[in-house]
Amino acid sequence: MTDWTAGYVADIGYTYGYYTELNPLRLKLAFLNAGLIFPGVGTACELGFGQGMSVNLHAAGSAVSWYGTDFNPAQAGFAQELARVTNAGAQLFDQSFAEFCVREELPEFDFIGLHGIWSWISDENRAVIVDFVRRKLKVGGVFYISYNTQPGWAAMVPMRDLLTEHARVLGAEGQGIVSRIDAAIDFAERLLATNAGYGRANPQVAERIKKIKEQNRNYLAHEYFNRDWEPMAFARMADWLAPAKLGFACSAHYLDQIDAVNLTAEQQALLKDIPDAMFRQTARDFMVNQQFRRDYWVKGARQMNPLEQAEALRALRLVLVQPRADVALKVTGSLGEANLQEAVYKPILDTLSDHKVRTLGQIEQVVREQGINFVQLVQAVVVLAGAGALSGAQDEHLIGPARKQTDRLNQHLMNKSRGSNELSYLVSPVTGGGIAVPRFQQLYLLARTQGHKQPADWAQFVWQILATQGQRIIKDGSTLERPEDNLAELTAQASDFAEKQLPLFRALQIEPQTR
Repeated sequence: MTDWTAGYVADIGYTYGYYTELNPLRLKLAFLNAGLIFPGVGTACELGFGQGMSVNLHAAGSAVSWYGTDFNPAQAGFAQELARVTNAGAQLFDQSFAEFCVREELPEFDFIGLHGIWSWISDENRAVIVDFVRRKLKVGGVFYISYNTQPGWAAMVPMRDLLTEHARVLGAEGQGIVSRIDAAIDFAERLLATNAGYGRANPQVAERIKKIKEQNRNYLAHEYFNRDWEPMAFARMADWLAPAKLGFACSAHYLDQIDAVNLTAEQQALLKDIPDAMFRQTARDFMVNQQFRRDYWVKGARQMNPLEQAEALRALRLVLVQPRADVALKVTGSLGEANLQEAVYKPILDTLSDHKVRTLGQIEQVVREQGINFVQLVQAVVVLAGAGALSGAQDEHLIGPARKQTDRLNQHLMNKSRGSNELSYLVSPVTGGGIAVPRFQQLYLLARTQGHKQPADWAQFVWQILATQGQRIIKDGSTLERPEDNLAELTAQASDFAEKQLPLFRALQIEPQTR
């Protein structure tokens, strides 16, 4: 009997996550901040798309032609369902990498991405991916890859091996992966409680086990319990990608580009003394104890001159994607929590508080009167984007056509939210990507599409959905049993939604248009 899983967990589905780094629109700010020329993206591919949320949200929200594969037929089936609803032309398959990567009809790509999967596959599959990128990524094209890395995972490697060995040797196959995961975690806790020397030498492992115990089992199955699992050093990743003619461009995690929140002055000085850019990344990983890298690589990196960089930055279109009142003037980097200068950030946020799209140049004109210079503005924009408060915005002529596709997908996802809280993202044609929208907020939007106009009406609509399924709201750790208490809480939440989130969702054109 052929094992089509190749050692990868397949008896439990992956989570319905969305990963914004896979949105090609994010390239612009990351590359411009690094002074690099970025490609226009017309064709893109996601390898190992999981449940397909990212690939479908990006296909719906843009004019990009998307392709992708995930070997798990159940996950591919869900992704294809979304693609049919959207009708955005995404070509999604349930093939292995070896099968998909030799399909003759595949075009050359401006962007190829994979999230996390590199850490969980065999060297044979890695070689297939590198060869695919070598053949199919255009000159100037970008390869996005995220992966577990050293040194942040170094202490945990033996414990991960113990967990998987327990699940394999002592866990009965018929129990299912969740039961085997729970048993393995329980055993690890008991082992560490014996004052094991490994635990004394690596005290952080006990804390990580505690956090693991609280995490979603679908996530844990895929993160820890595959046959192949290897945190990879940055230098080894560079060696892997060299045959595809790829060079490191920059981190896709914007905050990684801000040294002030990640590195001490002494660390920054040491890095500046390292002449080799690639070794500088390796040293930096040790300084921040890097556990997970999110990187852009490019086939033929080209530097902009300072004038080109400044002009392109000023043309960058931006929009605030959080309610102004929810944007904290704090950010967390490797050094911990850092306070943002109110004198710099408040004028920028106030300028964008109406959630209208503005170019960075337009923002500059407004905040210049507050004494904020161009360099300060660019850094603030990178920080706010890294914190999730700010996003790039598509060109105006692309938003209208995308709206028809995003309306169809958002309506479908909101309907699914009636019976599940797993799908917590909708798509904006303004940003070309996903926006976090929890279940109840989706249901309030759904109520509005069905003609309910006031918060009290939205709350009643949601309560009817919950009541028919025997569901109740949990508030402050306690379940609200009485219908009137549930309805009161839903009404309060709906009123807050109307004041804060609804104006934002309207500006981002997330709410489907009623016809």
